[in-house]
Amino acid sequence: MAFAAFPFRAVLIGVVSLGLACSDKPEPKPPPPPVEPWDGTYTPLVEPSDWVDRGAFASCSYTPPTGTNVDCDDPTLFDLSKCDLASLATLDPHGIYQVDMRDTAGQPDAVGLRVPPDGGTGTMSSLYFVGHPLVRQQLQGSFQFSVKVPRRTSFRQMVLAGCGVSGPGTVTGCFAHCNNGKFIASGTFEAARMTWGRGESESSGGLRLVSETHVQTRRPADVFVHRKHAYVVSIDDFDTKAPGGLSVVDVSDPSHPVIKKSITIPGDSYWNAAWAKDDALYIASKATGVIVFDISNPADPVFVRSLPTGAPINVHTLFVDGNRLYAVSPAPAVTGETLIFDISSPLEPVLLNRLVTPDEVSWVPSAHDSFAYQDRLYVNQFSTGYVVFDVKDAQNPRQLGRYTFSVDGREPLSHASAVGTFAGKTIAFEGGEGSGTHLRVLDVTDPANIQLIGRYKLRPQTSIHNVILKDTLLYIAYYHEGLRVLDVSNPTQPREVAYFNTYRESDPGRTDDLLDGAIGIRVPGDGYVYLVDLARGLLILNEP
Repeated sequence: MAFAAFPFRAVLIGVVSLGLACSDKPEPKPPPPPVEPWDGTYTPLVEPSDWVDRGAFASCSYTPPTGTNVDCDDPTLFDLSKCDLASLATLDPHGIYQVDMRDTAGQPDAVGLRVPPDGGTGTMSSLYFVGHPLVRQQLQGSFQFSVKVPRRTSFRQMVLAGCGVSGPGTVTGCFAHCNNGKFIASGTFEAARMTWGRGESESSGGLRLVSETHVQTRRPADVFVHRKHAYVVSIDDFDTKAPGGLSVVDVSDPSHPVIKKSITIPGDSYWNAAWAKDDALYIASKATGVIVFDISNPADPVFVRSLPTGAPINVHTLFVDGNRLYAVSPAPAVTGETLIFDISSPLEPVLLNRLVTPDEVSWVPSAHDSFAYQDRLYVNQFSTGYVVFDVKDAQNPRQLGRYTFSVDGREPLSHASAVGTFAGKTIAFEGGEGSGTHLRVLDVTDPANIQLIGRYKLRPQTSIHNVILKDTLLYIAYYHEGLRVLDVSNPTQPREVAYFNTYRESDPGRTDDLLDGAIGIRVPGDGYVYLVDLARGLLILNEP
């Protein structure tokens, strides 16, 4: 997940386990239509970038000339004469919206809005400020919001005015930015309420909730399942200062999980990823790198050490492949790095190398995640793109190729991937993180000539987080869109076959963040899907 641009926020809650009855078998689902076997042929697609310019969203405008001194939050400065303002009366007086913005020059931006159901002060978040209290909030009958964000020597304002309801849960309108009382930019927006999209029900394709367990804080980030225990890691709560940490959940009976232990280390509790091998549990720590626990007793992890030795680093994600552990660090190295460990002795990792991806195309490089497959390492370098290395010899890794794009200055936001073999070709399923990001299917057989061959995208206001490939099914933790399961037997045509909507506005701890909802996922092959939702905790579903 993103580590800087979109900080997470959470509220500490009690540790509760909720078991749901699962004695009834799910109703049989009709078989999907047959899929013709893929023969490996395709027509390469043109890269459209993450954010696709759909043109102006509304027929309104902000009237002052750019650069003039104004009271930015004066509603009369918007020309709404061509709008269907009456349609705004259909809106509920509360809700959470993600807002896709386009300025008059055709450049994108995004904010989140939350108006609580109790009528209290709502919040707005953007790339530049998080959870800032609203100065103006008018919802139902109108759609007007504004924030005033102080800076060190200035203040910034953002103002939105609705023009009309364009569809279920969707509002279009205009916005304006001001800095120190001077109007600097304006444009139009499309705001989507983060209820279940496309008129969907809670689930489809035979997926059903087996149990739900609240863990540690309301910001759990990842899960790994090993020896009938789920190891759920959480990140710190920036608002309440409540720490994250590790929750050990006995899932020997998936319908009645039991929290066996919770661990937090003072000053070291922003734990973003987990992986286990034999008697070792590895935790990605923002403060101290890779933390190693002894889990010879799976319910009672015992701290062993933190790695690497020397200056502490921020490790964000982990991947284990055979006797290799890959730990991806976005900082403090300028471009980030991937640490390669030998874990032949799982409790005694040996550092083999620190792999740095040369920054060739981006002004904000950052190693974020990795996937190892057949002696290659696929590194999500976030705004530098998707980079492929030959790591057969860990002492001498070689960069083989890179997939990236830049359209009108918009950088890629490569975040996570899964790789497999289809029709004799090596295929990567790569997902971005950020407004407008989506799933790309890439032919990486020749890393020097990576081709885009397929795509899957839901609402432009939502973001993917993690992906898991199991045989020909791809499982996606898709934040506000919940769990999505795709049949990728023909990678050029990813086909959704099941979903489970985890996101509910009423869940305690929901925020206006773009990155809220389903975040972590594992499919260990025991017949269940283990899904982490930032507010709801650990959800166990049956495999579809």
